[in-house]
Amino acid sequence: MSAAKTVDQSALLPESLRDDFPILSRDILEGHPLVFLDNAASTQRPRQVIDAISNVYEHDYANVHRGIHTLSERSTELYELAREKVRAFVGAKHAREVIFTPGTTASINLVARSWGGANLQPGDEILTTVMEHHSNLVPWQQIAAETGAVLRHVPITEDGRLDMAAFDQLLSERTKLVAVCSISNTLGTINPIDEITSKAHAAGALVLVDAAQSVPHMPVDVLKSDVDFLAFSGHKMLGPSGVGILYGKESLLDAMPPFLGGGSMINEVRLDSFTPAELPAKFEAGTPPIAPAIGMSAAIDYLNHIGLEAIHRHEQVLTQLAYDALSQIEGLRILGPAPKHRAGLVSFAFERIHAHEFAQVLNDQFGVAVRAGHHCTQPLHALLGISASTRASFYFYNQPENVDCLLEGISAVQSMFAPQGRRRRRKHNS
Repeated sequence: MSAAKTVDQSALLPESLRDDFPILSRDILEGHPLVFLDNAASTQRPRQVIDAISNVYEHDYANVHRGIHTLSERSTELYELAREKVRAFVGAKHAREVIFTPGTTASINLVARSWGGANLQPGDEILTTVMEHHSNLVPWQQIAAETGAVLRHVPITEDGRLDMAAFDQLLSERTKLVAVCSISNTLGTINPIDEITSKAHAAGALVLVDAAQSVPHMPVDVLKSDVDFLAFSGHKMLGPSGVGILYGKESLLDAMPPFLGGGSMINEVRLDSFTPAELPAKFEAGTPPIAPAIGMSAAIDYLNHIGLEAIHRHEQVLTQLAYDALSQIEGLRILGPAPKHRAGLVSFAFERIHAHEFAQVLNDQFGVAVRAGHHCTQPLHALLGISASTRASFYFYNQPENVDCLLEGISAVQSMFAPQGRRRRRKHNS
């Protein structure tokens, strides 16, 4: 029986939304349309975003904040409108708290180098977790080595959730910053950011959240959660690559020194010194990502039209469907917690099939795009005792039929790699 037939269709968004995404209508193989299940790495773009990018290059493009001619004024207007839309999207108080960067990685590095370089001292502690993406590990390793600060890591429970008892023990008056992902890009774990922030602030520490996997999928309110810094990327939320966001509380950003030097980030330059510009220009040296930011603005419009709560509900249905079916397959290990504690992705590993082999066959023979590897979480994979896993990650344009395609591909690949004379038995009939 098809797994798709067991789903409450009223909980799903309309399949017609797929029509907005030109790439989803193409065939990867003859008779096999693209089944894109690699959304945690990067989402696809709707026609509305593609048109917005094309339109700015065709009609409005010029450098921003520098010219008094019509195109520069128009480009500046669109660029700053994008900043305001980001502000409203995450619930920030002021647009000057929104910094455009090249992506989540650059946003975290900005905080590590600017805030960390100016504030961390020998013996200070940075508290992060074992489930972090390399982008929320390596910058803190680098700045700890330079400042003498100490890096601590919160472990996970057996079911892949953050060990909050251990967090409480590790958090101390020496902790100056907690750097944590809102959602694990490998386990799918949804972390209790409000609780983490409250406890960190009570201990006198700041909180940076890697929100690359949450902002595109569920409502985020920085004022409600009271986080100090929030980082995310445009390309994971229907927007173009090359643009990301750092949200920071205005008082913190004001006190931080500029990270990059050059044009735009200055108020006055002398031969031997300079004075920095006001926020947000202070952290946007050089020509910013003008067209990508405008494309991101269109992506936010699109997401607002659908609604983040509706997107989250849709993804929860697909995740439950995939988790239930995958948990019945012999020789397959699901990484991370039960569906009620996870976002819209499921990573898994086979006993006898390497993730890369599986993903290649799945793509080459069934047109299903999944992610294979360590997903930029090598320490986590080492902790789990595996070198790689396969990740299927969902977005609102995926449908239950896409989960069926994944399951059919798994069944075929397992048969292909089964020892001669023996086929792996599946315990479900989807």
